[in-house]
Amino acid sequence: MVDLRLYDTDAFVLLEANQPEQILTADELRDRLRSVLKDHADDIPAEVQDYDTIPEQIEYLIDNLCELNLGPDLYFQWYAVRLEK
Repeated sequence: MVDLRLYDTDAFVLLEANQPEQILTADELRDRLRSVLKDHADDIPAEVQDYDTIPEQIEYLIDNLCELNLGPDLYFQWYAVRLEK
């Protein structure tokens, strides 16, 4: 049987254009994604736009993707990390 703790996420590493690498909690990542979705509404992938609300879009992004392509030389990538063994 798979240990479900393997899927626990303590934090996320965030890589963003022209910014240093950051470690965020899940709530902090959700806040950042909310801001990006509002500021770059025209650049959101079609599969994300299929969800009606921003909270639904955020959960889809966290569960299924690890980056948003926001245009030339603009990127927003996140990776789940566990901080403890």
